[in-house]
Amino acid sequence: MVHGQGGVKFQNWAKTYGSSPELYFQPTSVEEIREILDLARQRDKRVKVVGGGHSPSDIACTDDFMIQMGKMNRVLKVDKEKQQVTVEGGIFLSDLNVELSKHGLALANLGAVSEVAAAGVIGTGTHNTGIKHGILPTQVVALTLLTASGEILECSESINADIFQAARLHLGCLGVVLTVTFQCVPQFHLHEVAFPSTLTEVLDHLDDHLKRSQYFRFLWFPHSENVSVIYQDPTNKPPSSSASWWWDYAVGYYLLEFLLWISTFVPSLVCWINRFFFWLLFSSRVENIAISYKIFNYECRFKQHVQDWAIPIEKTKEALLELKAALENNPKMVAHYPVEVRFARGDEIWLSPCFQRDSCYMNIIMYRPYGKNVPRLNYWLTYEGIMKKHGGRPHWAKAHSCTRKDFEKMYPAFPKFCSIREKLDPTGIFLNAYLEKVFY
Repeated sequence: MVHGQGGVKFQNWAKTYGSSPELYFQPTSVEEIREILDLARQRDKRVKVVGGGHSPSDIACTDDFMIQMGKMNRVLKVDKEKQQVTVEGGIFLSDLNVELSKHGLALANLGAVSEVAAAGVIGTGTHNTGIKHGILPTQVVALTLLTASGEILECSESINADIFQAARLHLGCLGVVLTVTFQCVPQFHLHEVAFPSTLTEVLDHLDDHLKRSQYFRFLWFPHSENVSVIYQDPTNKPPSSSASWWWDYAVGYYLLEFLLWISTFVPSLVCWINRFFFWLLFSSRVENIAISYKIFNYECRFKQHVQDWAIPIEKTKEALLELKAALENNPKMVAHYPVEVRFARGDEIWLSPCFQRDSCYMNIIMYRPYGKNVPRLNYWLTYEGIMKKHGGRPHWAKAHSCTRKDFEKMYPAFPKFCSIREKLDPTGIFLNAYLEKVFY
């Protein structure tokens, strides 16, 4: 008999959302998960599956039963010929990256954080940057799904193809993802170059930047013209690092957190902080070379609130200039740095923010210095308004105010996803408050 723990408090990484599940399970086998689902049915409870708990929203929260997949975290198969790896859904990408490198393989693209589970990364549509690269779920070639009824479905382009296109970005509402097969590439090193520029220059020459670097993104410093351009490209040069504790931690974290805390009493300081830190940390050229995953990943030191929407790539300039103008016209509205701008190739995944269009992701942020919330509602609503106006779609893992009506407009395949969800989970055992807003 599988045992659940009572009295567990679940909190996401940023400590911005949390819940108190009635019972918390850490199963080690499919049989145990089936038992949990049976128990939930008997007691009329819902079930939420969680991985690393990194999503900056309440997508993983529940007061009923929570299944944490951390003990189902094995690498099941490495196919060197096809360059594919099959893993259990609970494996953290941080562990998978190390395992793959032992076999001379790597994932072609990764998000900023690797303390996240394979099933969760695809379930929320995690992305990075690079116009030749799709969001992370595009690297999935097969998966197995345990449905509400206890049936195991094998899914790929050739088997259960419809369910596969839904389950590659599943929102945790189709069942429990047991295994995921990723298409890999030969292991590679990346050369990262960061250099200062201006918003005008980058937006006027966006196509050049996109062509010049395989993984191009830029950071805009609100309340200024300042931009840090970041190129990352494969290289054969030996690893080298420009990291330093003094600049990265003493200045870039401890001093910044202290100044941001002071700015909660004097909001007008934020404009000065953004400019000062650009000058301190981003105004000269910086280069790093390392194995790919060490460059893709960077340490999120700050607890933070974020929003991240994808808009059609041709709207990048217009939308960003509108956000800049909104901040200039409303001196009371402050925005922490950076606004991170990334790019992704269009795909055919039903609920992908990049469904059938190359996209620009525009990520805004408000830090929580020493855990203190900074007023952000005006900024949030202004940003959402601009994103919606330009046909934006929100990142599923991040907080947003959209409802089913919005999603029906945003996603041509939304009705298809809903009918698959209703077929696989007719009683809604995998729903929670976040998902009810999406589907009802």
